[in-house]
Amino acid sequence: MRCRWRLLSLLIVSAGSLLFGAAGDGAWLRNVPAEQRQRANPFAEDSRAVTSGEKLFEENCSKCHGKNAEGRGRRPALRSARVRDASPGELEWLLTNGSLRNGMPSWARLPEQQRWQLVAFLKSLQ
Repeated sequence: MRCRWRLLSLLIVSAGSLLFGAAGDGAWLRNVPAEQRQRANPFAEDSRAVTSGEKLFEENCSKCHGKNAEGRGRRPALRSARVRDASPGELEWLLTNGSLRNGMPSWARLPEQQRWQLVAFLKSLQ
């Protein structure tokens, strides 16, 4: 009987992970306006922006995405092809608008400069 409950629990957890994985499949990219996709990071060539972005990541993002952006629980890793392939403008848009359906809050409260610094840091992980 115990074995059945363990198996059932494992199946429920696995199904939940698969469902979340499907929800976190990058569908948010379809919502990014074309003009936002084309935006370039004004701090792309500034190594200090990466350092600042790393500090911001530790303070604001690491609780969900892991200290090394490796992902944590149901929160995705940010060292993925999806992040690598996303344009800086798409990433900044996501930080600004969030994706509440996928558990990603809006970080619009951070000044735009800090959001771009986070993008610089994320791109440096690749």
